[in-house]
Amino acid sequence: MNHIAIDPERCIRCGRCVKACPSMVFVQEQAGAAVTVDAPESCIVCGHCAAACPATAVQHSEFPPEKIHPVDRTQLPSPEQLMLLCKARRSNRALSRKPVPQDCLDRILEAAHAAPTASNLQQVSYTVLTEPADLRFVVEYTLGFCRRMLRLLEMPVLGPLVRKCVKGADRYRQSIHRLLDEYDRLGRDRVLRGATALIFIHTPAGSRFGAIDSQLAYQNGSLMAEALGVSQIYTGFVLTASNADKKKRLARHFGIEGTIHAGMALGMPEFQFPNRIDKKPIDIAKK
Repeated sequence: MNHIAIDPERCIRCGRCVKACPSMVFVQEQAGAAVTVDAPESCIVCGHCAAACPATAVQHSEFPPEKIHPVDRTQLPSPEQLMLLCKARRSNRALSRKPVPQDCLDRILEAAHAAPTASNLQQVSYTVLTEPADLRFVVEYTLGFCRRMLRLLEMPVLGPLVRKCVKGADRYRQSIHRLLDEYDRLGRDRVLRGATALIFIHTPAGSRFGAIDSQLAYQNGSLMAEALGVSQIYTGFVLTASNADKKKRLARHFGIEGTIHAGMALGMPEFQFPNRIDKKPIDIAKK
């Protein structure tokens, strides 16, 4: 069990740790009263208590002083800057052959790892591929799935039924045709678009909130990539192939234990988009 205590000499009895703790580890009978530790066994090691305490009075075995850092909020981006970053972000598929610098990959991973996880389980893991042979395997694995899907969609009897039942099947059939034609006839990769790095985001099998946690991590990493000037592309075709594969050959090939929930293809762009485009008007339900 974690050791958790309140230093009475430091504590200013503000009650912030009580209000911040999601597991009700701390108790304060009334405003200004002493804070006590009531249920340390309930702690999920999220660190909210240590982060909230302005007097560093929380003593937690998992958060010694060297793990607690003051936040200079004057250094944070303004709401306007953050909004511009969100609106400027695009999946830039015009990639150069330059490799993504290692320090950029490290910062993207660090940002992804900083994302919250359900119950603070922190079960999200990352597999980074940069070797051309590994990237080629992912492309050909995905195209193999596309070929099988195309055969199914174009079967004389079953195909029309599948296309009728699966929403958007005809559109995807056309996309798969182009995908395969570009690769087979011209040698063009339209799966990873010539990305020089690929990050798989995965969690152990059976992780209840694994998909959500991975998407939160992806969003953090994606925004950091945009801030660094690195192009990122969501790998929808790759994930569709992986999810449909009961033998989990993609995960097994790269020694991934568990489920791949997200994939981010990365590359250095040939150019940056000079403009941002407005989306459809926001749809907000009014009650």
